Amino acid sequence: MSAPSRSKEVSGLRILAFESSAKAASVAILQDGALLGEYFQNSGQTHSRTLAKMAEDLLANCDLTVADIDAVAVAAGPGSFTGVRIGVAAAKGLAWARELPCYGVSTLEAMVRGAAMCDGVYCACMDARRAQVYNAVFSVEDGKLLRLSEDRAISIEELGAELKNLEKAIFLVGDGAELCYNTLRVSIPALCLLPEHLRGQHASGTALAAQAKIDAGEPGSGLELIPSYLRLSQAERTRIEKENMGK
Repeated sequence: MSAPSRSKEVSGLRILAFESSAKAASVAILQDGALLGEYFQNSGQTHSRTLAKMAEDLLANCDLTVADIDAVAVAAGPGSFTGVRIGVAAAKGLAWARELPCYGVSTLEAMVRGAAMCDGVYCACMDARRAQVYNAVFSVEDGKLLRLSEDRAISIEELGAELKNLEKAIFLVGDGAELCYNTLRVSIPALCLLPEHLRGQHASGTALAAQAKIDAGEPGSGLELIPSYLRLSQAERTRIEKENMGK
């Protein structure tokens, strides 16, 4: 689908965003680039149980219906395989039913957009197990975000070697931020661990990342949207290992 018409901004471009890539789930509505409302839940309940209900309640409490939404956004990964799938399915289903543009955004970029409080380098880290993190590095200058690396799965050791070359303060976000901070802070004094309420994934950041795509004139196609896992799931790795052992 094409991007929402820029003329729509006069009456208020509204984005409904989903975030379920980690333990917490959240839903947000962005109107004209400003946060209209956001629901966040970190209770440990399954996202398939909570996400749709949160969206329904948020719309109702904002005196809106699905008919008032102009685009849908979702954190499409990396992250929990199950969580990402649930979020992508919810976004695609809603977009398909209403024939709305649907934007999948990087979970890592969304975290930074939601947490960037001042200029500097932002390092998004999600715990990927096996001594690795899902990571991307960004620079924020005069409020504008510049990507310094692609989304990737990288060892903490390799990430530390890269960050040592940066001379600015480095703000860590994500559920792997504390792990990286505790591991690397002695060798990289420039590391700054943001407060927990800023480190996590929030649908407001997802909406902001989608807004940037819309501003750039990018189309949002739910049909073409697929999750970005960056690596195989544990089940897939186990299957391949068994197949290789049988050869």
